[in-house]
Amino acid sequence: MDEKYSNNVLSGGQLGMVEVPNSRLTRYIVLLVISKILKALGIFESYDILKVVHIVQFIFILKLGSAVILLVFQKPFSSGKIISKRQWIKLLKHSVFSCIISLLGFFGLTLCGPLRTLLLFEHSDVVVIALLGVLFTSSGGGPAKTRGAALFIIAVICLLLFDNDDLMAKMAEHPEGHHDSALTHFLYTAIAFLGVADHKGGVVLLVVSLCLKVGFHTASRKLSVEVGGAKRLYALDNLVSAAVLLPWVIVLSATTESKVESWSALIPPFAMIIFSVMILEFYVEAICNTKMEVQRCARYGAVALFCSALLLANFWTHPLTDQLRSMSKPPRRSSTEHVLSGGVLVSALFFILSSSVLSSPSKKGQKGTLVGYSPEGTPLYNFMGDALQHTSQSLPRFIKDSLKQILEEYDSRQIFYFLCLNLAFTFVELFYGVWTNSLGLISDGFHMLFDCSALVLGLFAALMTRWKATRIFSYGYGRVEILSGFINGLFLMVIAFFVFMESVTRLVDPPNINTDMLTPVSVGGLLVNLVGICAFSHAHSHGGKSCSGHDHGHSHGDHGHSHGHGHGHGGHGHSHGSGGGGMNANMRGVFLHVLADTLGSVGVIISTLLIRQFGWLIADPICSLFIATLIFLSVIPLLKDACEVLLLRIPPEHEKGLNNALQKIEKIEGVLSYRDPHFWRHSASVIAGTIHLQIMSDVVEQRIVQQVTAILKDAGVNNLSVQLEKDAYFQHMSGLSSGFQDVLAMTQQMEAMKHLNDGTRIM
Repeated sequence: MDEKYSNNVLSGGQLGMVEVPNSRLTRYIVLLVISKILKALGIFESYDILKVVHIVQFIFILKLGSAVILLVFQKPFSSGKIISKRQWIKLLKHSVFSCIISLLGFFGLTLCGPLRTLLLFEHSDVVVIALLGVLFTSSGGGPAKTRGAALFIIAVICLLLFDNDDLMAKMAEHPEGHHDSALTHFLYTAIAFLGVADHKGGVVLLVVSLCLKVGFHTASRKLSVEVGGAKRLYALDNLVSAAVLLPWVIVLSATTESKVESWSALIPPFAMIIFSVMILEFYVEAICNTKMEVQRCARYGAVALFCSALLLANFWTHPLTDQLRSMSKPPRRSSTEHVLSGGVLVSALFFILSSSVLSSPSKKGQKGTLVGYSPEGTPLYNFMGDALQHTSQSLPRFIKDSLKQILEEYDSRQIFYFLCLNLAFTFVELFYGVWTNSLGLISDGFHMLFDCSALVLGLFAALMTRWKATRIFSYGYGRVEILSGFINGLFLMVIAFFVFMESVTRLVDPPNINTDMLTPVSVGGLLVNLVGICAFSHAHSHGGKSCSGHDHGHSHGDHGHSHGHGHGHGGHGHSHGSGGGGMNANMRGVFLHVLADTLGSVGVIISTLLIRQFGWLIADPICSLFIATLIFLSVIPLLKDACEVLLLRIPPEHEKGLNNALQKIEKIEGVLSYRDPHFWRHSASVIAGTIHLQIMSDVVEQRIVQQVTAILKDAGVNNLSVQLEKDAYFQHMSGLSSGFQDVLAMTQQMEAMKHLNDGTRIM
């Protein structure tokens, strides 16, 4: 469409952006908005003209008209340096690519209509480059840019899946005989080869053309420097493009029948399109990019263009529309041509949001904290933790690394294989259901697809547990598996409740059931789920495969106090032994979900046989009641264990061992007492704990830490923090009013009161 080669570096012969007061920016914003509204109007007018004018002839007229105007005002031959032969060859190649991109863009316009074309094709280079950076580079700009890319992709999907097929198909029925041209026939054949409707093929074509256009603009900036500026290049490009298209237009005029009755009647709309689409927007953006930030121009321009497109699609009543329709065959066309479907409205909203996010300035490098200045006056910053890491990575790299991690670990590998099997059976069932027009197969296929969400949740949780700890999530993501198991458990409990209620209703009034397709579907589902039962049975039998953990013993002398005893950190003992058989709630949740599906298949098979042999319609609700009860009862232990972990309860299987360990700690030489013992399960393989020890002033701290760490490690604690407190701490706490011996005697007396006569300790 329009070729935008200008940027904030080479605009108007100035270097860099010119600072303009905020009070004067309003006029440039208004000018930008007006140019975008006029461009939207020109695209709508172009769509109507393309119904009677061949696309190649249309592009030729636009290029020729733009070249004539720019030759008068820009004077590319009389101003600037002389263009060499080598540069003319580059200009010729440049113009050929320009014609190809214009051809693809306007052909997409004939397929999708002006509204969809404006939403898909008229995005700023800044937005598209940011989108491609998120998808294909390791420095995409952080989570905000990733959200913007996700919104952009969702917007495109909405146009592909949720647009109105019937009305869009009518829009694509152009009577101008495009198939008479070899080029357009080739394009239509290529879209038909994809097996999609013309307008959906147009959506794909416009997305590809958008990426080509941005790459073309990026490559054009170097050529603009060689020939003397972006404006001179734009004028010469239009002139050479018209010369390139001239032989083609002559051949088309001689070999095809023209649908235009009066070319003079098309002069006003062509003049408006040339002015608004080809010239005005180019110069306005060149000025605005010079006076404002490129990102701000992209944001304001996107909002103005998309909103004006929506308004024009709803109120398009140009006087030439009836005249143009009368030239076409058939003469009458639907008045709802530029229909606003739900998919278009949602995609327009997402395009506006994504353009705003992707065009916002990147905030990379702002996590540093100013800590002071060097003797020379240079500011010094401190970057902690993940501030030095990339905030995001490219999508292909992320998928590749994720698949590698999934296949390396047993649990996630089992979930992934079963998910692939489940999805394969689901799509086979959906395909066969659509082929045979069986509503039962289609509904069961979507039920299986819905069940795959639990597997995806479990797979993602198994993947997240191996993510490295960050400055913000210092414990890592091990507890995600607990949350996954808890959510799967709640999900199953809700399903069991609704199945139970529906079964009670059907007990009173059993409905008639068509059992023709139930048996093969149930048998197929049972076989698939039996594979899952075998794959995940280890999660139910021994709580999941335990992983190795790290034992951390930390000694903190006078932690948090300034009495001169310092911090001893010699007790960081890292042990890579087994952490014990932990509760892998994630795998248990996946197992119970597969078990519920297996029981459902068994129940359907039994009830189908009873209904066929004896006509017992009540067998179906009875089997459903039995299955719902089993599911509910099997989920309760999972929810109970997950709640205990989330509430930081002492692991029941380690409770007795921890009590014995605390008694051993009291008997260590040099230990006076302990306080605030806290032990909890962090994940399936990590049991964490903290404890405060009151010790004598003459003991060796590291020896105490090593002994306490060894005792608690035997009790199952593999992530321990020990705080040591000496006499200075007691003196500080007692306000220096009583001596250490008095406080010591009081502490020992209080410790003695914590024991009953039989020696049982009160926790």
